[in-house]
Amino acid sequence: MSELAHFRQQIDDFMGHHPQSPLDNKQQAAFKGLPYFAQNDDLVFEADVERFSAMEPAMDMETSTGETRPFRRWGRFTFTINGQAASLTIYSDGHGLFLPFRDATNGRETYGAGRYLDSQRPGLEQVLANKIRVDFNFAYNPYCAYQESYSCPLPPRENWLKIPIYAGEKDFVQ
Repeated sequence: MSELAHFRQQIDDFMGHHPQSPLDNKQQAAFKGLPYFAQNDDLVFEADVERFSAMEPAMDMETSTGETRPFRRWGRFTFTINGQAASLTIYSDGHGLFLPFRDATNGRETYGAGRYLDSQRPGLEQVLANKIRVDFNFAYNPYCAYQESYSCPLPPRENWLKIPIYAGEKDFVQ
């Protein structure tokens, strides 16, 4: 079993059975697994990062409930998908790296408010001081995709892509 398949199985087990799952009891009882795009090796790459100054002030990232959370812009990387160049900014909350993004699949194949990668899960890894490994196959929905009561950071406009990212978790349909 691949690392991705094993990870997805672990997430499905958590979502369907764990008491800290964002799914309520009724959703857990009917849960058959999260929908995912097929693994796409073209959306796995290492990229150089243009690091932002450690002295850059924190910014307030808006959440799905109208609150804000402080994040610092950590670095920006550029990549190419199907001949189209794109760039994304990685943020830090002081505990790890966080990559919220929107793309052309949002609201159709994927959750409308965007998806995430972070360094606490596979999919976003700092491999050198100025180099990261990104695997969009691990992109996931924030908890507010399952329950509106969760407060989830919304991807800032600088992380809205015009291209589709056909990898990772699809929209959750109950």
